[in-house]
Amino acid sequence: MASIKKILDKNGEPAYIVQASNGRGRRVKRTWRPQEGWSGRTIERELNKFAAQLENELAGGGVKTRKEAVEERRKAEQEAAKLRTLRQYAQGVFIPAKSAAMSENGILSYIQFLDKHIIPVLGDYLMAEITPAMINGLILSFQGKGYSHSTSIKLYNILNGIFKMAFLDDSILQNPMLKVSRPKVRKEEVQAEGNSKAYTVEELRYILKCLKGENLKWQTYIQLVIDTGIRRGEACGLKWEDVDFECAYITVRRNLQYTKAAGVYTTTPKNGKSRIVDVGEDTLCLLRQLRQRQAQECISPYVFNQDGSPEPMHPQSPTHYFKKLERKYGIQDFHPHKLRHTSASLAILNGVDVVSVSERLGHSDTAVTLRMYAHANDKSIRRAGQLVRDALKAEGE
Repeated sequence: MASIKKILDKNGEPAYIVQASNGRGRRVKRTWRPQEGWSGRTIERELNKFAAQLENELAGGGVKTRKEAVEERRKAEQEAAKLRTLRQYAQGVFIPAKSAAMSENGILSYIQFLDKHIIPVLGDYLMAEITPAMINGLILSFQGKGYSHSTSIKLYNILNGIFKMAFLDDSILQNPMLKVSRPKVRKEEVQAEGNSKAYTVEELRYILKCLKGENLKWQTYIQLVIDTGIRRGEACGLKWEDVDFECAYITVRRNLQYTKAAGVYTTTPKNGKSRIVDVGEDTLCLLRQLRQRQAQECISPYVFNQDGSPEPMHPQSPTHYFKKLERKYGIQDFHPHKLRHTSASLAILNGVDVVSVSERLGHSDTAVTLRMYAHANDKSIRRAGQLVRDALKAEGE
């Protein structure tokens, strides 16, 4: 039986609170107001009719309790949130989440890649409607336009990150990327990719020979990168206090980066940790000369400063200068990161263990190093065989 309570509303007019219950904990309340001019008998009759109707609706499921209404609204909002297009999810969820763990340059690269290659093709589809076939079609079309294998892998990785995140937060019920294969290197790319990652010893000797006629700052910069394998921005952020001439090592503590939005800014090395890297005597000799030259011209806390200023060298300056040297001396594909690859490759090919190379490069773990330098050449293959034969021969003796 419904309960009825007479009250006065905020305007002082009579109203009635009607509460119905089904005896199993489900209760609903409604406010009922009589029409002006009704007699007491009419009010009682219509009020009882309203209370009976409320009880019947509650019993038949036609009316919901406050708790049920809140839960239904919550589920509706949850379902509505799932009805996101890839554009909405990528821009509203994926990129903000990635921003917490990636550098500003990394996020900018992701955004540009999404805007240029992914959103124009899949952006207006609902996440739940995108199929493995549609994703495969995008990747195959991308490869067909002549993009490199590494760029195709980046496309795959971004897509994989988006759909994995959406699956884990229940925005989609199935992850279509589980049925999408990682792009493979095209046959015509295999040899070219192997040749472009690093310079040979002969090519490196030629580069060092060309440097003898260049500015001391650039001689030192390039020699340092070859010797240590540090990143472009890590070299730009190196300070004199980071150079230990006596013990022959440098401490990599910072990484200079640049974006149009933020300008030049300092961050930690890519893996978030400082590291110590040994330096050869030839490099130390150039560093000493550079420090003496800098003391005469413009004292700076930075090893590589701007000409006539104590400010650090712009992190994009090395790339521009390397292009000039490429044209001047005919050095193929000359850029700072290729010198880093060369330093690591030469170490691996000459028997240095992967753990040591990984620490020297500042990789987050050895798996990164293995993915980049797991390739072998004839020289390393022959050395591997000879090491086994030498070991067996020593055992026999």
